[in-house]
Amino acid sequence: MRGVKEKLYHQDQHLLLSAIEILKHRGLRRQRNENKRIARERIHILFSLAETMFSQEPELAQRYVTLARKIGMRYKVKMPREHRWKICHHCKSYLHPGRTCRVRFQSRRESHLVITCFTCGESNRMPLHRKEI
Repeated sequence: MRGVKEKLYHQDQHLLLSAIEILKHRGLRRQRNENKRIARERIHILFSLAETMFSQEPELAQRYVTLARKIGMRYKVKMPREHRWKICHHCKSYLHPGRTCRVRFQSRRESHLVITCFTCGESNRMPLHRKEI
């Protein structure tokens, strides 16, 4: 009988410990989600600062974009779509239409934008899909 009680006691302790671990895991998940939300906000702020500062100090705008990329990589946050095309996929420089890149519309095959970086000379293509009616 004593062996059965000890076994039940150990099972109860194991269940209690696993319940505590689950609660800790939930807290960690909540904290991770909060960190990702803050990271997204900071990325958005850094891109808006880069847009406003580009005309005065292009190097500072480039630094803001670099910091936004590092924050995104650190917290495993996808770059928002509206900001993704503003970075050259080859040299990672900040793209500002007319100053650091050329934007052309191509209607061959499927419509797409061709964004040519003046820093590295490479082209990025962004497909334009028609919305289904």
